[in-house]
Amino acid sequence: MASLQSIALISVHGDPAIEIGKEEAGGQNVYVRHVGEALADLGWQVDMFTRRTNSSQADVVQHGPNCRTIRLRAGAARFIHRDLIFNYLPEFVQAFHHYQRDSGRHYHLVHTNYWLSAWVGLQLRQTQSLAQIHTHHSLGSVKYRSVQAIPDIAQTRLATEKRCIETADCVIATSPQEVEDMRRVTPLGNIQVVPCGTDVHRFGSISRSAARELLGIPPEQKRLFYVGRFDTRKGIETLIRAAGRSQFRHDPDFKVVIGGGARSGHQDGDERDRLVALTQQLGLDGQVEFPGRIEDDLMSAYYAAADVCVVPSHYEPFGLVAIEAMACGTPIVASAVGGLQYSIVHEQTGLLAPAKDEAAFAAACDRLLSNPQWRDQLGQASRQRVLEEFSWEGVAQHLTQIYDGLLQETAIPA
Repeated sequence: MASLQSIALISVHGDPAIEIGKEEAGGQNVYVRHVGEALADLGWQVDMFTRRTNSSQADVVQHGPNCRTIRLRAGAARFIHRDLIFNYLPEFVQAFHHYQRDSGRHYHLVHTNYWLSAWVGLQLRQTQSLAQIHTHHSLGSVKYRSVQAIPDIAQTRLATEKRCIETADCVIATSPQEVEDMRRVTPLGNIQVVPCGTDVHRFGSISRSAARELLGIPPEQKRLFYVGRFDTRKGIETLIRAAGRSQFRHDPDFKVVIGGGARSGHQDGDERDRLVALTQQLGLDGQVEFPGRIEDDLMSAYYAAADVCVVPSHYEPFGLVAIEAMACGTPIVASAVGGLQYSIVHEQTGLLAPAKDEAAFAAACDRLLSNPQWRDQLGQASRQRVLEEFSWEGVAQHLTQIYDGLLQETAIPA
């Protein structure tokens, strides 16, 4: 690879520079940011393009010598839900062209993220000589099976995803299960598996006892932990109802901590309010805590302090939270869906349960809380699996092999 070969990572609605935990800021933001930084460490010049959502935001955020976020104007500089962004994508494409013209920079590789960015990449390929790599993060064909209200944009999304799988130079699946999901959409296209990664140095830097001392948690507490967006598809209601079924339900040392969520008045915050009300209805006020957004420098401690990290999603293409917790030596109880079936080895690094099955989740959590020695064995195996399979450095190296291969195959000059 030529020194400082340029690559554009495009993430229209997932700003890599935004504070994680804010509205619409989750796994995709983490993925793009860390992939970009890891690629920069390998010698790429990485520009990460996203949509400007606030008039006070900087146009450019420099993350390191060779990695930066560039915010383009597409529609009003305000938050717009991702289901409503499509009509602004032509303006995003135009802004990308203008940036290239003004900066004199051309990208022979674009790595797009989520279907909105896939559409942008497909448009760019019509006017430029470049290779497109794409990561879905979520497939509409899977998502719409688990939601009651299908958005108006659904057919456009499904058509874009199918076209992208069939025509992009390479589509990245983060698990074998995601390959199967894509093959149900179409048998065509070049799909390669590259899992998500995590910061194995940051996560795993503190022991359970030290984390509990830091956070002021009693050593004897039986602690379940969830962190992420407040969205019905994340299955938080399943966790709350499972807590009500736990054999430890009336144990004063039993605690369920549900971290994350936005303020009231946003979609995320409205779901949080609903779940707080459910907790009160079930009489779990004393057992369930909602600490809100957890500061980045405390995330490793929150994971490590837990006996079990619970990931009750209705669907996850991969599930970054799972491997973050595993890197901290905390075993997982998760839904047996999507990429969680790949990252978690049942009864070796955690336990899998049917999605939406509160009784099964209660039983799985109780198994680990009742057997601390086995819990610790699974936690140690979790950490080892992440070290071997899911570091950002390894992800970037694998992607670099794919990028270099595409540059050679398409004879795009360096």
